[in-house]
Amino acid sequence: MEFVMNYGWAILVVLVAIGALAYFGVLNLDKFVPRSCVLKPGIGCDDFKVNTNSVTFVLRNGIGKDLTISSIEVEDCTGAAFGTLNNGQANTYVVDGCNNGIDSRFDKEINISYTTDTGISHVMAGKVVDTVENGTG
Repeated sequence: MEFVMNYGWAILVVLVAIGALAYFGVLNLDKFVPRSCVLKPGIGCDDFKVNTNSVTFVLRNGIGKDLTISSIEVEDCTGAAFGTLNNGQANTYVVDGCNNGIDSRFDKEINISYTTDTGISHVMAGKVVDTVENGTG
């Protein structure tokens, strides 16, 4: 019985140490946010950056036709980006009007509205996950 009690105390000390580390922010899992920009097939997200007031994307057209982007909208941002994206090319787009806290977790939806040469409008949804960096876009 004494042998089992010693292991119990050791486990209790380890749990208290883990709890103290978590309480003081040493084990804050938000610091280890995986960066991802996921869109449906056709438009690729080559690179991206999340700032305190904007989100910057480098998008590549893989649809096979030239696109006219009417809007790129990010959840909780008031601005929108637009422009053309030729087949196989990459362009940079900046969506501003965001109010992101520095070093906070950014996990938002993105919607890209575009038309092809047929004139039919499409909407592509995706998601951006990153840690907000200091600075403006």
